[in-house]
Parts: sequence; structure tokens; C-alpha cells
Amino acid sequence: MNEQERCAWIELALTPYIGSETFLRLLNHFGSAQAILSARIAEIKPFLLRTQASRYWRSDEARQAAEAALTWEQSHADARLLLLTDNDYPTLLTEGLTPPPLLFIRGNSQCLHQPSLAIVGSRHATPQAMRIARDFAKALAQKGIAIISGMADGIDTAAHQGALLGTGDTIAVWGTGIDRVYPARNKALAAQIAAHGCIISEFPLGTRSLAGNFPRRNRLIAALGHGTLVIEAATKSGSLITARLAGEMGREVMAIPGSIDNPLSKGCHALIKQGARLVENLEDILQECPLLLQKPYLQSYSSQSTEQVSPLSTPTSSIDNPEDLSLTSSTVSALNPLEQQVLAGLGYGIVHPDTLVTTLGMAATDVYAHLVVLELGGWITSLPGGYYQRIKS
Repeated sequence: MNEQERCAWIELALTPYIGSETFLRLLNHFGSAQAILSARIAEIKPFLLRTQASRYWRSDEARQAAEAALTWEQSHADARLLLLTDNDYPTLLTEGLTPPPLLFIRGNSQCLHQPSLAIVGSRHATPQAMRIARDFAKALAQKGIAIISGMADGIDTAAHQGALLGTGDTIAVWGTGIDRVYPARNKALAAQIAAHGCIISEFPLGTRSLAGNFPRRNRLIAALGHGTLVIEAATKSGSLITARLAGEMGREVMAIPGSIDNPLSKGCHALIKQGARLVENLEDILQECPLLLQKPYLQSYSSQSTEQVSPLSTPTSSIDNPEDLSLTSSTVSALNPLEQQVLAGLGYGIVHPDTLVTTLGMAATDVYAHLVVLELGGWITSLPGGYYQRIKS
């Protein structure tokens, strides 16, 4: 593709109300982006799926958006405008959906060709779910599997952080322009992702965080992964949209169960009832998604297929060192009997100390004293409203 055709392609892709389907319909008929932009509006109108598009045809807005995109690409060493016709356009985006004709990329686009798994979940995740997301992402990243998410608060953020801790690649798909960090508090995380993976957006520069953009973002998250793992999700959430899209695209869908008292577990339980794989450890994921083990990126997992895996609290140990982090009598015995009793009374739900006073028959002062010790030891965490939750097995 010559430079004139590339510029025309970018302008057409950034024309308001010209989506992927309309773009490809026009391209199939006219043969090139330059020919499309040279056509009369009367010739174009039969192909437009939305009537608003005709108002923006060959508009200053589209040209300015294209010029801004090209300037952005030239101004950053790690920036790239990736076209559908480029040889390294990710194959997974051409399977199961109409591929975006243009992607904005920051970072290393080569990680888009690794085995990859999407990890998504609630923006208001519990501390336990955040730890689980980090642990799974870290363990997968250590095996050369790229972790995909949307860099939202909660599970998305934890998944990216875990991948970075595992010194692996992570891919953030944004529902804003790539020049806008959302949420803003993740600015430092965005810089880390660009340095150890890549950021992707299909939206023009300057696009704000509009609610209608996120379903479009979710479909890219679903498409880029060989599977999708959901960790905490309400029954009506964007994570379930991502999971549904992944299933429709023929990708594997998995979910981690939780407490029946936790409303953020109900979405995961619904997915499991509908046939999603119930995940307790890393081996569950690797058995469900054998494509994640494809060479040359990963070493064979067959030699470890009979290895005893630890529970979902420490997925790293299921592959690398089962003894190190699994719950054993020696780790529990570091606590005195009353501390062990309080820890057991907490279970894995969200519990108020008054409940422990009743169920354990302890004095309130004793319960609170043991909770302080357990929190300082990293066994539990405090939550708003005076509640506590166990975060360590």
C-alpha cells in the first residue's frame, strides 16, 4: 500500500458513522480507500448503514482526525497505526467478528500474536478476588501467555498488575482514544503496560469515556483472547457481555465461583450453569484452552499434567512449586488456637465481627483483638462498614 492509499484508508476509517461493516462493504465495491473517497455521495449512500454518515462524508472532521492520527504516530517512538491490510494484523481479530480497519497501538504489537487469555470482572471487586486475579495473571504470564483486559478499576487492573509481576506481556484494550488514560489514576499502570505489552484502541484520538464505547471495547477483548476468564461479576455487567461475545466467537469461557452470599459471584455462577468451565486452579485453564500451550511460546505442560495443584488461592504453586504457597498445617500452626478459630469462623465470605461474637461465643474484645493480629499478618483485610474478609489460604 502506498502512502496516499494509507492516508485515505485512515481518513475513511476515522469518518464518523463509518463502522467496520460499512468500511468493508465500500472497500469490496470500490476496491480502494482512494476510490471510495473520490466517489460521489450519491454512489456512496446505498452502502451507508447509518444515514448520519452522509453528513460527515469527506468532512473536515474526518480529515482532521486522520491528520491528528498521523502526527501522533510520528511523535511517539512506540506508537503505530495498524491497518487491517498490514501483515502483522492480529489473526484472532479476523475470526468471529468484523475486524476494525484501523487500530491505534502503543507498545509492542508483536505480543498480539502470543497465546493469550482475557481476564475480566467487577470494577468493585472484593480484595480476595483482586488477589486471585493477580495470582492467576502472574502464573499465566510466567508461562508466556499474554493477559488481556480493559484496564478498568477492579479485576482488570489486578489482571494487568499480575501479568507485570510475572514479567510477561499484557494487553490493555481501551474504550477511549489512546491519548486519554481512563481511569486517570491508572496513568502509571498504562505506562508500564506500554513498556511490557501494548495498549489498543479503535477510537479516534480525544474520544472520551462514553458508555456506548465499552461494549465495542469488550468485543475486542473477547476476540483477542483464546479464552475468557471471569472473576466476580454481577448478573448485569460488562464482564458477562465479554463472556457472551467470547462464546459466540468460539472462544473458551471460564469462571471462578464464589460465595453464594456475594452478589458479585452471581454472574460467575450463571455462566457456570450455562456451561462455562468452573476454574479452581491453573490446570483447569490450561486443560480448557490447549491453544495456550502451543509452541514456540510455551514449554510443554505434559510433564506436569499429573502434578498436584493447589486451590484457586495460589495458582502459581500449581505449576512451579506446589509446596511453597499451599495451605499446610505448618502455616496455620503459626497462629494460636484462638486465632485459628477466628480465621475459620470468617470462612471466605464478608463477615462482621458481631457475627463472629455470636457464632464463636467469644467476647467482643477478644474477637477484635484476634482480628487485628490476623490483619497485621496478612490473613484478612478490613472492608467498609466494619466488615472483614479472608484473603489468604
